[in-house]
Amino acid sequence: MKAVGIRGTSHYLPARWMTAAEIGAASGIPEAVVAEKFGIRGKHVAAPGEHVSDMAVTVGASALREAELDPSDIDAVVYFGSTWKDHPVWQAAPRIADRLGCTEAFALELDYVSCGTPVALRVARDLLVAEVELRRVLLVAACRESYLVDYEDPGSRFTYNFGDGAAAAVLERGLERNEVLGSHMLTDGSFSHHVKVPAGGSVEPASEDTVRARRHLLSVEDPANMKTRLDPVSVPNFLRAAEGACKRSGISLDEIDYLCGIHMKRSMHDEIVAALGISPDRASYLDDTGHMSGVDPMLALDRAVAAGEVREGDHVLALAAGTGYTWAATVVRWGERKA
Repeated sequence: MKAVGIRGTSHYLPARWMTAAEIGAASGIPEAVVAEKFGIRGKHVAAPGEHVSDMAVTVGASALREAELDPSDIDAVVYFGSTWKDHPVWQAAPRIADRLGCTEAFALELDYVSCGTPVALRVARDLLVAEVELRRVLLVAACRESYLVDYEDPGSRFTYNFGDGAAAAVLERGLERNEVLGSHMLTDGSFSHHVKVPAGGSVEPASEDTVRARRHLLSVEDPANMKTRLDPVSVPNFLRAAEGACKRSGISLDEIDYLCGIHMKRSMHDEIVAALGISPDRASYLDDTGHMSGVDPMLALDRAVAAGEVREGDHVLALAAGTGYTWAATVVRWGERKA
């Protein structure tokens, strides 16, 4: 089977940085708690006229330059970012492909919210393996969910770390470096209604009343019940996803060298790192960006490679979970494939 490798990556962060002090002032939570318990020193916030498609085009163009490719070299443009985009009931991928000049590419949209990176890597790898006429896929994601946060709703406080940003990668069939290996996912749909924007869909169409009641911001249905049920299973399910991805990659869990995960509270991050048996300095922690829907692990990978933290031969684990609830993991072996 032909290898599928990552030819180039990139990330983008908006200029404005909202500090922990600002988050604390908006929510009424002490700055120290935001920084220490929430694990966030600050997060980036998109400009008022800066939308998901704008950030995706910016980062997509950067990834193409990094990969030393023309837009016409791309066979598919896959968007895997936030489901809250420029317009409702609208796909960003065709718009992104058009603006980038990817005239030979078809567009594909993946709606996997926060677990987007490992899922997108899996789908793109499988697509390139299955369809031999395809050579290269551009994966691109963006998030603007800082605008969905309701700081006046204590029940949705776990969303206070939601920020904005974008990341992208070019995958190529036959590339024997930075190889995308195995993936694994598991879902518990009993959590499917806990986190959502309540209004604007067919169940609760938009109206003057829904706008007045602030029903178009992210909300957590019964936060106490969600926490009671989610806390005992979250870390074990992260580990199950990781173990499954490693098994499908032909390695063991103790062969993971670097973790690119999603931003979460510091205590849970530390618990996962310890359970994986890796050193804390071999795991990204995005305390200067917060959580950006499906963007986090891809952005973390791009940063870690640029900083020299990911080394030749490292097994990198992209690990994430998305409300719904789905846990997902994909292993990437960085560097040249050994004979």
